[in-house]
Amino acid sequence: MLDSIFRGLFDTDMVSVISVSDFLICVGGSLLIGLILAFAYMYHTRYTKSFVATLAMLPAVVCVVIMMVNGNVGTGVAVAGAFSLVRFRSVPGTAKEIGALFLSMGAGLIAGMGYLAFAFLFTLILCGVMMLYNRLDFGAQKNNDSYKTLHITIPENLDYTGVFEDLFSQYAAACELISVKTTNMGSLFKLTYNITLRNPKMEKELIDELRCRNGNLEISISNQEMTQLGL
Repeated sequence: MLDSIFRGLFDTDMVSVISVSDFLICVGGSLLIGLILAFAYMYHTRYTKSFVATLAMLPAVVCVVIMMVNGNVGTGVAVAGAFSLVRFRSVPGTAKEIGALFLSMGAGLIAGMGYLAFAFLFTLILCGVMMLYNRLDFGAQKNNDSYKTLHITIPENLDYTGVFEDLFSQYAAACELISVKTTNMGSLFKLTYNITLRNPKMEKELIDELRCRNGNLEISISNQEMTQLGL
């Protein structure tokens, strides 16, 4: 009786119907896998509540989708198109977040095919590796504090082409002028440099020297964006 309630309207005797018990086992297992993934991602990682909640539910969603496709090629193509629309309408996240989402979808796909043991094994192995990398701070740049973006405001009567070269040669291992723009009705120039400090602890000394050179106008320094580093 219960199986007949959940039978599809367009199902025939030639179509294998998923039993309610198998459906609940797969969904329950997928939810547990999602919780394991969410807790593993939160280990030594900055996160948002919405992201970890999505990560916890995604394996169950993918699991149900795979079970409903169940060998139907037409349905599979429609599902692929729906997922691609969701992807292009979403805000892109970091590489780590995208990797976690793919991990979650992969676990849900394995569970949806009925291989719950493989799904749990896959989840435990990948979560262990992810937690280990987070613990070891794998891939972190040891000299990341040396890469800076420097913004300097100078008066219009100061030639910017070589005015700071001696200071940069003293305090920076590398320096590149990125952009120049006028401001304040053309009476000021704003220069943007990408620099690599020889010693990050000498940052204040560099700023003090620049202040003396630009007439104590505005100076700001910040860490370089990862895209500027080519990463």
